[in-house]
This record gives sequence, structure tokens and C-alpha cells, in this order.
Amino acid sequence: MTRYLLALTLLAATVTTQAQETATPTQALITLDSKTPAALSAKDVSAKVDNRLTPLTNLSIVHPNGAQVALLIDDGLRTSVGRELNALRSFITTLPAGTEVFVGYMQNGRVVPGTDLTGFTDDRAAAAKSLHLPTGIPGSSASPYFCLSDFVKNWPSIAEGQISPQAQQPTRKARFVLMITNGVDPYNGSTSILNQNSPYVDAAVTDAQRSGVPVYSIFFSDAGFSRGRGSFSGQSYLSQLAQGTGGVAYYQGQGNPVSLDPYLKQFQQAISETYVATFPVDTNKKMVSLRLGTDLPKTKLRGPDQVRPGTIVAN
Repeated sequence: MTRYLLALTLLAATVTTQAQETATPTQALITLDSKTPAALSAKDVSAKVDNRLTPLTNLSIVHPNGAQVALLIDDGLRTSVGRELNALRSFITTLPAGTEVFVGYMQNGRVVPGTDLTGFTDDRAAAAKSLHLPTGIPGSSASPYFCLSDFVKNWPSIAEGQISPQAQQPTRKARFVLMITNGVDPYNGSTSILNQNSPYVDAAVTDAQRSGVPVYSIFFSDAGFSRGRGSFSGQSYLSQLAQGTGGVAYYQGQGNPVSLDPYLKQFQQAISETYVATFPVDTNKKMVSLRLGTDLPKTKLRGPDQVRPGTIVAN
């Protein structure tokens, strides 16, 4: 009996050691959603990785100088979005000092910079000047999900002159995307309520998860779509994108928002309440599920529902 118990003990120790050896530090951006915001600590967060309770090894808030915000505007939007350009400029210029910004237009399956400022910049006034009216040509983006996938896989670098000469290498900063689009996937066929499974939306979700990027969105009509099924379909996809990546689809309704301003403020608030969570993940897996919880009253946590082992979102 003693030998049997000893053998079991040695086996358990071996399995534990092997598990520790194959685990790699992995990070995800998680956001506090609370009516009574308070500082979050690692002990306040419960994380389940592939349904196994996994303690956080570190939790730190994202500081303004550690954030990059990409504003991606669908180039096929109705030109009536022009009335919102001042709100968008104000949003950019009032971001906290140190936050790096990129403004791009979703065109033909990719993202084109608003000006010759091709990378992220902490010059918020210059970024605001890159805003302009979209072309308003129906379907200009090809698919906003093609554009998003390409963008997160080829995340722009820092604009020339923005990196200090003393810096040995650029620091990885927390990345956020805000899309303004109708969300319709024209390559998935019908916009019927019965056709809401799109491989291209699924691919965009996975690409954003692999890159550690939460995707937020504000619905606004494309020039080629009116109210009805197209509106429903696009908003449904944007909700799917938000839920998978830990972002928020801010507008759900008929027609266009009366104003983008309240949603832009909510997005800015969300950035200020985002944390970098670090936890161990088995390196032998391609992707693992992530579920977050907290015992804090009137508080929820948002994060991606899948992460790739070894992902680093900030350092």
C-alpha cells in the first residue's frame, strides 16, 4: 500500500511538473464594467482557461501612454456621417496625452491611412486633421471584416519620428480598434435573419483574438443599404465581433445614431478601465477558451472568449 501511494504521489508530481514546463505566460486585455468603478486587483478576478480555474500572475491597468487606438471608418458610409466629423475630431484631441492614434479608411479589403501619416502618432491634432468624408460609394470596403483581419495581422508601426532615439526597440502597447461601419458582410450572401453565420466574420474574430485586440464598433449605414434586413444583419455581426474580442457594439437600433458623441465617450471610458491580465496557458494548444468573473458587487468583466497561448498585449 505504501509503495502504491508513493507511486501515485510521484506520478502526480511528474504530471504537475510537466504541466508547469509546458505553460507559457499569456496576456489578455480585460475591461471593468461597473456602476461603482474601483481599482481592480488580481484577487478580484477569477479566470477559467479551458474551463480550469487559473490564477492570474499579474494584473495592471493600461496607462494612457501605453495605449494605441485605431479609428477605422468604412469608406462606403453615407456622406451624412460628415455631421459627425467634429465629434470625431474632438474625441481624438481629448484622448489622454501619450495615447497613440491611427485614423484609417476601410477600402477594398484593407485599411488606408487618412493622410500620409501612415503609422500611429501621439500628435493627436495631426491625427484629427486626417479625418475626411468617406467616398460614400456603396460597398467600398469590400467587407469590413476583410479590412479588419488585414489590419490586425499587419498592425501599423509608430509614425516616423515618434520613436525616441534612445529607445532600443518599440514597446508593445495595448491595442484598441473602433470601427464605424454598417457591419454588413456582402460576401456572405443574403442578409436574411436565417443567414447569420459568416466564415469571414468568424475569421475576423479569430484574427483579432490572436492579436489580442478588442474591437469596438458604432453602426452607421452604408450608402447602398437602407433600413431593414441589412441593418439587422450588420448589427448582429458587430455584436458577434464585440463578444468574441472583449469589445462593445455600442449602437443597436433602427436608422443611424442621432449622435456619435455619447458612444465615443463610452469608448474612451472603456479604455481608461482596461487592464492587462497575465496567466499561464498550455503551449501545446493553438487557442484556449477564457471565461472571466468577479465577486465585486455590480461589476462585470469583459474580455476575449479565446486567447492564443503566449500572446503578449503589453510590455
